[in-house]
Amino acid sequence: QVQVVESGGGSVQPGGSLRLSCAASGSIFNINVMGWYRQAPGKQRELVAAIISGASTNYTDSVKGRFTISRDNAKNTVYLQMNSLKPEDTAVYYCNVKIYHGRVYEYYWGQGTQVTVSS
Repeated sequence: QVQVVESGGGSVQPGGSLRLSCAASGSIFNINVMGWYRQAPGKQRELVAAIISGASTNYTDSVKGRFTISRDNAKNTVYLQMNSLKPEDTAVYYCNVKIYHGRVYEYYWGQGTQVTVSS
């Protein structure tokens, strides 16, 4: 069975930095895409950043130049380095993993980690 666990959330002042980690574990499987979503109170969940198996990345416009997603395939781990944090970045951040089983894929979600940016 696959498990996805996030860590690294916390509280910082505007302009500060945090680094989120997400580790997938379980039996042998093929991870295609790992990504980060976030959901603020009263708002819809949105994609923040994603990284594909070949290390291609995608970011939502609001975090470009501030956030960096990276991946360690040997450890089945994805990271989100968040710099120059703003109050509007405050949200629960969720890790999502897309795993192929042959030609079939399945999505797995972490439990979420809280990021709070305030003065």
